[in-house]
Amino acid sequence: MRNNFFILWAFFTISSFSQIEIKGTVYHQKTPLENVAIYLNNTMLGTTTNANGQFNLTVKEGKFELIVSYLGFKKINYTLNTATYSKPLFFVLEEDENVLDEIIIQKTVYDEEWKYNLELFKKEFIGITELAKECKLLNPEVLHFNYNARENILTAFTRKPLQLKHKALGYLIIYELEEFVRNRNYVHYLGYSRYKELKGGKAKQKRWKKNRIKAYNGSTVHFFKSVLNNTFTEQGFVVNQFKRVPNPERPSEKEIKKARELIKLSKGLGINFNKEIDTPKNATDSALVVLKKSRLVKFKDYLYKSKLSQKEIITKKNGLVYLTFDDNLSIVYTKEKEELAYITRNTFSKKREPLPQTSSLIPQKKGIIVNKNGLLIYPLDVFYEGYWSFYEKIATYLPLDYEPVGSSQ
Repeated sequence: MRNNFFILWAFFTISSFSQIEIKGTVYHQKTPLENVAIYLNNTMLGTTTNANGQFNLTVKEGKFELIVSYLGFKKINYTLNTATYSKPLFFVLEEDENVLDEIIIQKTVYDEEWKYNLELFKKEFIGITELAKECKLLNPEVLHFNYNARENILTAFTRKPLQLKHKALGYLIIYELEEFVRNRNYVHYLGYSRYKELKGGKAKQKRWKKNRIKAYNGSTVHFFKSVLNNTFTEQGFVVNQFKRVPNPERPSEKEIKKARELIKLSKGLGINFNKEIDTPKNATDSALVVLKKSRLVKFKDYLYKSKLSQKEIITKKNGLVYLTFDDNLSIVYTKEKEELAYITRNTFSKKREPLPQTSSLIPQKKGIIVNKNGLLIYPLDVFYEGYWSFYEKIATYLPLDYEPVGSSQ
């Protein structure tokens, strides 16, 4: 399955270690609002407004995504650049009137169907990795689902932030879900998150540090950072290039559709769907052959270049870094093996020994920009397949201000 995860963390670049105090006030109409959440997206930096609607937040110099969030009001996403900050910020919140959401909320029944959808959501959002086992969703009741049976599409939304307690990484994660879509071919979700450190003694701190390094190693952030620094080879990444072409042995969609229509018209003729057909003797036989071949994979991948260098992956131009490779990348992380859950994730998966973690990066457009923190400016520009589609979930994400001590970048 393709995985497309979007944490809306485009703006976050640190230029130095200087500290800047950011001040501001939040209003609704002319009334100051208390307890409004103010935070830098996907970090541990955040605060709330006081009784006068005011807030203070100390940040490092750089460019950030500042989120202003209050239940029942439209969220504000503000690009904060400390280089141009000179006076206190002023925000006016507007009430959020989403009639469609209210209709779905009123229809929500916490029955077996809701529980089934919840398990699907947790599998795709939190994951099934070893780390995911200790990441608990504290308030599942705020989730609402809509399932389109005809299209086999599950969507989810929530009017309140999700709260997750991650005992393996030592974080309380507050996640404001903006969109979640799951169908038979892909999953994508987007939202805003903030992290808070859990309290724990030396033993827990040591364990959290170890698990955070484990979560970072081999991740997409680790990969892109090491490519930017041109250290990805010694970090354990092997990057290969492959072309994806239509499978010539598989019939076209037009041929498959025509065959299905013919078989549908011939239902009362006692068709044997299991018989072996070497040479078709009639139109029905030909249709059966087409339908059997329709089970073949749509595309085939052909590896044509191994062990790419930095200059074959990215290009630096006008202060920006672009992914400029042709076709697709196969990325092997050699320093860790696959988890057992990845090998057995499918019902019919064959048992085998764990291999190095292999992922595919499938671009959706040209000129994809990577920022200094190893993040894609527009994450929806790529799809991930293979190990990253299994591993990169909320249970393995780390805040952007995490420093991978003990793991070079």
